[in-house]
Amino acid sequence: MAAPLRVGLIGAGWVTQHHLRGWAALGEAAKVVAIADPSAERAAERADAFGIPAVFTGAEAMLAAGGLDAVDIAAPRAVHAELARIAARHGLPILCQKPLAPTLPEAEQLVADIGGRVRLMVHENWRFRAYYRQAAEWLRAGRIGAVRAAHVSLVTSGTVPDAEGRFQALERQPFMREERRMLVAEVLIHHLDTLRMLLGPLKVEAAALSRTCNAMAGEDGAVIQLSTANGAGVSIFASFAAYGVPPQQADRLTILGEAGTLRLDGSTLSLAGPHAERLDYDPEATYLGSYAATIAHFVGCLESGAAFETSPEDNLETLRLVEDCYRLSGFETANRSAA
Repeated sequence: MAAPLRVGLIGAGWVTQHHLRGWAALGEAAKVVAIADPSAERAAERADAFGIPAVFTGAEAMLAAGGLDAVDIAAPRAVHAELARIAARHGLPILCQKPLAPTLPEAEQLVADIGGRVRLMVHENWRFRAYYRQAAEWLRAGRIGAVRAAHVSLVTSGTVPDAEGRFQALERQPFMREERRMLVAEVLIHHLDTLRMLLGPLKVEAAALSRTCNAMAGEDGAVIQLSTANGAGVSIFASFAAYGVPPQQADRLTILGEAGTLRLDGSTLSLAGPHAERLDYDPEATYLGSYAATIAHFVGCLESGAAFETSPEDNLETLRLVEDCYRLSGFETANRSAA
């Protein structure tokens, strides 16, 4: 039996609990043996909870200590590129949380700098959710025929004040308060990537971004119009500032085909038409399972030498869509003028 892949985790924030559960799901195939975070307290908490033997307050110190076979970067996006370069200098394969960098030019420079020196995969787990993998299978099998149109909606009350005046989305992930690019760059980047996986190459035709919550710097509303390579229209309607709905996120997806309709309503996936079918998923298990599936893909490709599905080059295509949303909306220019 091969020795477990020894992994160093960089970051100890909110999302790392899901990374660590994903690594644990691999059993003896991989072990997180070290964790680094500027907050010694947070790093120690994660180490205690998940049985990680070595704790560091800096990535460089962790990597210099040796004994690692791969690195999982789950730190804030502002430092992704810096940390990836450090890991590359140590010759280690890298799994890096999305996005590779805060902007497209920074990400392009990172990909150019690293080149093929080490293997690099973007941790884009949304497309690894079980219902999206099933939807992709149905589409590839022609279950609804040629796609004519698609629509995604994501509507929550995460940036609407609750009875205590708190914003649930910002309580859950406080860093969102300061991000000047929030809804598209932090959340809808997942949906843009998943739509690319399902429908192929996309082009942003128009975008309107808005901010309702003054407790944050970036946008919490978006209406985006895209098109596929075959000319089908695709729309995204998203808001974190919707009154009267739960603060939890739930995707709604409709894909119209010439021979049927594919729908995702939260955790229920269905087909209407000649090949009708319905599948119900456990929301929590599907969410956690997407992290495990992403990490399993990373480890499997390292073992086999196969290409990563979410390679840096693939992620750049998603980042180009993100960049176009901000450019076409004029949101950042308007914000600078208002300031």
